[in-house]
Amino acid sequence: MQEQAAAPPPKSPINNWLMFLIPSLIGVFLFMAPINFNGDITIPIAVLAKTIQAQFENSLTSIVTGVISFTAIMSIITKVFKLGFVTRNGFLNGLLNPSPMWFIVQQLGAIFAVMAYFNVGPEMFRTDATGGLVLNDLLPVLFSVFIFAGLLLPLLLNFGLLEFFGTLFTRIMRPIFGLPGRSSVNCIASWLGDGSVGVLLTSKQYESGMYTQREAAIIGTTFSAVSITFSLVVIAQVNLEHMFVPFYLTVCLAGLVAAVIVPRLPPLSRKKDVYIDGTKESKHDESVPQGHNVISYGLEQALKKAAEVKSIPAIALDGVKNAVDMVFGVLPVVMAIGTIALVIAENTPLFDYLGMPFIPFLELLHIPEAEAASKTIVVGFADMFLPSILASTIESDMTRFIIAAMSVTQLIYMSEIGALLIGSKVPVKAWELFVIFILRTLVTLPVIAGMAHLLF
Repeated sequence: MQEQAAAPPPKSPINNWLMFLIPSLIGVFLFMAPINFNGDITIPIAVLAKTIQAQFENSLTSIVTGVISFTAIMSIITKVFKLGFVTRNGFLNGLLNPSPMWFIVQQLGAIFAVMAYFNVGPEMFRTDATGGLVLNDLLPVLFSVFIFAGLLLPLLLNFGLLEFFGTLFTRIMRPIFGLPGRSSVNCIASWLGDGSVGVLLTSKQYESGMYTQREAAIIGTTFSAVSITFSLVVIAQVNLEHMFVPFYLTVCLAGLVAAVIVPRLPPLSRKKDVYIDGTKESKHDESVPQGHNVISYGLEQALKKAAEVKSIPAIALDGVKNAVDMVFGVLPVVMAIGTIALVIAENTPLFDYLGMPFIPFLELLHIPEAEAASKTIVVGFADMFLPSILASTIESDMTRFIIAAMSVTQLIYMSEIGALLIGSKVPVKAWELFVIFILRTLVTLPVIAGMAHLLF
C-alpha cells in the first residue's frame, strides 16, 4: 500500500516506549556502535569479549577444554543411562542427547581438544597449525564472544528493535536481496563486530520463527560478514596494510555483488520458504499500511513487541540459555570440524588439486603467478587466514591483494563460520556450504581482479 508523507507517532503507554527504547538503545550500542579500542575499530561487545580474554588469558584454554570434555561425557552418560532430568527437559535434551551423527562429532571434538591440550596422540591433530590452532587461538575468542553475545542478544531480539528495523529497511532488503528488513541488523553486527555474532543472531531468529529456511540460510551464509578488524589483519599479513581503504572498498563491492547473485543460484535458491515449525504463511508482514510512513509503522510494530514483555527475569533466562547453548553446543562442533579441515589442508594435497581447475580462470583474468595463486583459492574453505599465509611468499603485489580480498569475501571457512553454521539450527549442510563457497569465489574473483587492475 501507499505510504503517506507523514503520520503522527503512535500513541502508547509510556511504559511501552521505555521498554522499547532503553533496552534497544543499549543493544544498538553494544552490538552496532563503532568504537576505537587500542587503535582498532570494533564494537563494545567485542571489547567485553577481549577483556575476558585478557583477564583469563592463562586459563581460557583450560576452561574450553573442560567445557568440551564435560559436554561429551554428559552425552555419553545420557545415552547410556537415559537420564530423566535431561530427556524430560527440551533444552537439556537438545544439548546433551544429540542425534548419532552429532554425538560422534561431539566426541571427536572432545578427543581433539584433549589431544591438543595435553599434547598427546597423533601429531597431525595437535600441532599449532591444526588442533592447537583451533583450541588455543580460536575457541577462547569464541567462548568469550558467546558468553556476552548470548547473554545480551535479548536486547536486540525481544524489545522491538528488529520490528523497527524490519519496517525501516524492508524497501532496500526485499527488492535487492529478497530478505526481510530486520536482516540488516545481522549484517551490521557482523561487519562491525564478528561474523560469529551474525550466525548467532540468525540462528536464534530462525529458531523463534522470524526467518524462513531460505531466509536463514541466505543470511547465515551471505550476511555474516567478516569484521573490519579481521580484514585489517588479513591485509597486513600480505604486507599491503597501506592499501587498507581500497582493499576494504573492494571487499564491500565484491560482497555486495555476491549477496545479489549467489542466493539466486542453487543450493540457496532451492531452500523452502517455510518456517521452522513447517508453516508457510508469513508471520511478519513488513509492508506499510495506509495512513503510515515507514517510521511511524515501524514504531507501532516495535511498541507492540515491547508491550508483550511481561517478565524481565524470563528474558534474562533466555539470554543465559543462548549463552549455554552456544558454549556447550557449538564449541565441540567447531573443535571437531575445524581440526579435521585444517588436518586435510596441512597434510594432504587435496586443496592444491582442487585449486588446479582455477588456473585457466586466473589466467583469463590476467592475474600474475596464477599457478601459485590457485593453491590458495580452495584452502580458504578450511580457514580464512590460510590463503593470506600462503600468499605472503608471492612476489606480485596485485596477486597478494587479490588473494587477501578473495579470502575475506569467500566468507565460509570451516574453522569458524562453517562449523558454527553446521552446529547451529540454520538449515545448511556441509556439502551445501562448499558449493556456496565455490560460487562466492567464482562471483567475487572477477570483481576483485577488476578492482586490482585499476589499482595496480
